[in-house]
Amino acid sequence: MSRRWVLVVPVKDARRGKTRLAEVLEPGARAALVRAMALDTIEAVSDCPLVARVLVVTGDGPVAQAAARLPRAGVLPEPAAQVGDTGWAALDRAVVAGVDRARIEAPGAPVAVLLGDLPGLDPEELSAALTEAGPERCVVPDAEGTGTTLLTVGPGEVEPRFGPGSAAAHQAVGHRRLDLDLPTLRQDVDLPADLRRVIDRRVGGRTQALLDRLAPLPV
Repeated sequence: MSRRWVLVVPVKDARRGKTRLAEVLEPGARAALVRAMALDTIEAVSDCPLVARVLVVTGDGPVAQAAARLPRAGVLPEPAAQVGDTGWAALDRAVVAGVDRARIEAPGAPVAVLLGDLPGLDPEELSAALTEAGPERCVVPDAEGTGTTLLTVGPGEVEPRFGPGSAAAHQAVGHRRLDLDLPTLRQDVDLPADLRRVIDRRVGGRTQALLDRLAPLPV
């Protein structure tokens, strides 16, 4: 592909993130982990040779400030909350806002959405997935096969369907499923078992430093 990609990375306020890790991490540690994982993910995206620009959509001040200092990264404020919002609806709106900005900043460039909880992401695995997807609408499921870690949006309307069962929901609106052997791209962190798997593998420097300070974790 002749054009390099723009990657949209939505990151919610860290104080509201990863509540399913509450049994192993107290609130302050969870917030610190959300921020460390997000910044390690963004940095890995910036190191991907197929990515020209990273747009971080966030309402988290520390993430916004740190991300703005990373190579080729820009920051957008998270869209304002709406009455009756769920966390997933807010995430979908953040995705749409990021994709809209990407299309303004880089008309014609391919655009993808990557969630910010991939602390062990290998930039070469991201390259492999983007190459396989090409300009099509595709979805890369998480390690369990039900969630979504990477969504390439293609041309036309953006229809994010993040939340439980999002891989199938994205397939239902026309995204081709890519069941690729790319473990660092597919290993997100939602549950204590996910945290154990990334600890056993390699993670980015911020996440590793935090885990070292918190060790031993009861996972």
